[in-house]
Amino acid sequence: MPRAATTTDVFNAIAEPRRRQIIDLLAQASRPQAVGDLVEALQLPQPAVSKHLAVLRKVGVVSVRKEGQHRLYELNAVELRPVHDWVKTYERFWSGQLARIKERAEKIAAQRAAKSKSSSPKEM
Repeated sequence: MPRAATTTDVFNAIAEPRRRQIIDLLAQASRPQAVGDLVEALQLPQPAVSKHLAVLRKVGVVSVRKEGQHRLYELNAVELRPVHDWVKTYERFWSGQLARIKERAEKIAAQRAAKSKSSSPKEM
């Protein structure tokens, strides 16, 4: 079965780790980023970064505007909503696991505190 094109939806677009890195960089930035800034941060050739940005732009995850000779990229996080909604359906699996870990840690801490209390010298 042939693989779906990376530009068909946000899931395919973010399947590539470098694109997720770009999304992270744009999410952390306080202002739109020039391609050169992303190239420097990622230590990738400019054509590779531009290609990844084109995929993200095609699915709407990033937007671009021209400012002089620069193209400035900005994250459109709302376009990641389908990913969030899909992953959220599995939250119960890790939420339950975290609750069990917390419960077990609290039980062990209580046992250690009780043991420590019973083994400490008694005052006369």
